[in-house]
Amino acid sequence: MIHSVVTTSANMHDLTPVAALLHGDETVVYAEDGYQGIAKRSEMAGKPTMFRVAMRPGKRRALPDTPEGKLLDLIEIAKAHIRAKGEHPFRVIKQQFGFEKTKLRGMAKNRCKFNVLAALANLFLARRQLLVVP
Repeated sequence: MIHSVVTTSANMHDLTPVAALLHGDETVVYAEDGYQGIAKRSEMAGKPTMFRVAMRPGKRRALPDTPEGKLLDLIEIAKAHIRAKGEHPFRVIKQQFGFEKTKLRGMAKNRCKFNVLAALANLFLARRQLLVVP
């Protein structure tokens, strides 16, 4: 489920608005390798959140063929499995609702459209729970 949406221009890094995406009740955050160093940012200081950031692909390929290396690889696979659950709403937005490419309409119109699609994706993913008759 999507709980917050922040849209930025394409030339802004994903780490910049990350504080706006967290609501504060998170204990663990799983992130892609592009979020390396997120715990060191000033806006994350003092928060009890643990960040499980994926290992860079080059470091993962360089893991030794030892039991410790295999264990680290299994940990990375587990992180990827957990992170993949967060991608399901994007499949709905892209494939069910056809929002694959952003047309140049302006940031305000694209932001509005994506907010509506995020709300619809939440309803689409929760449709079975919403239709249950007690």
